[in-house]
Amino acid sequence: MVQLFIDGGSFMWPILFIFIIGFVFVGERLYHLLKGLSAKEDFAEMICETVKTSGFEEAKTKCEGTIGPVVNLCYNALERAHLGAAEAEKSLEQSGAIEMAALEKNMTWISLCIATAPMLGFLGTVWGMIQAFNDIKMANDISPAVVAGGISVALLTTAFGLVVAVILQLLQNAVMYIIDNQIVTMQKSSTMLIHGISDKARNQHDNQA
Repeated sequence: MVQLFIDGGSFMWPILFIFIIGFVFVGERLYHLLKGLSAKEDFAEMICETVKTSGFEEAKTKCEGTIGPVVNLCYNALERAHLGAAEAEKSLEQSGAIEMAALEKNMTWISLCIATAPMLGFLGTVWGMIQAFNDIKMANDISPAVVAGGISVALLTTAFGLVVAVILQLLQNAVMYIIDNQIVTMQKSSTMLIHGISDKARNQHDNQA
């Protein structure tokens, strides 16, 4: 494998660099996303129960020390819950947009790496073909050995670029799967929380009446 990399020529190095950059961004996304999985729908359910039994301030206290998009949604909604369910819902919408943008952060860089790797591979192949024909010209020989040797080396960059793109594409799909699940969890948690805040506000209004 190492020998094939060396035989591919100088274009193999920028493709390798792109792979490393893409892998780093994938790792950063996975770390961020998996860290946020500690709080799911059951956390929002627990917050709703706390709102029902102990009030908004106690529910906010339970959000402290926990991380994740669901926690951030709950805390921001509870910050505005004393102003009514409508204000809490508006806060949820704004926070939800911010959290979704945070989930998809750096995904464009991964896509750029996926697109650039095979393009560099094709460029390396074209450059290798030019060199191969120059070697044929210099040798004044179009024997199969001369032609096949030059073309096989030229095609290595395309193969390596495609391999890099396929690996990064698979990793990106895994990241997108986690993001999609997180978004669904956020939507379910937001609905659950706004219902809990509405019920609490309605009960307070009934008690005052």
